[in-house]
Amino acid sequence: MLVLARKPNQSIIIGDDIEIRVVDIKGDQVKIGITAPKQISVHRKEIYEEIQAANIEASKAKGETDLDNLSKIIVKKKKK
Repeated sequence: MLVLARKPNQSIIIGDDIEIRVVDIKGDQVKIGITAPKQISVHRKEIYEEIQAANIEASKAKGETDLDNLSKIIVKKKKK
């Protein structure tokens, strides 16, 4: 892990296109701003973990999928 000290309005760059800037420091809270391309998702860690857990649960779901339903519709139309 790289640990850096930064002051307000200072930033770090990750790769060529991600910037993390210290916006404000009050007491034990640091506000940061993140500039990244739209195709890169940026989430707080706890939200990211909730998304991952929801995705795992969704992948375990049983029953028909939209693809199954679409296949049945196509088969019915071909028979007509």
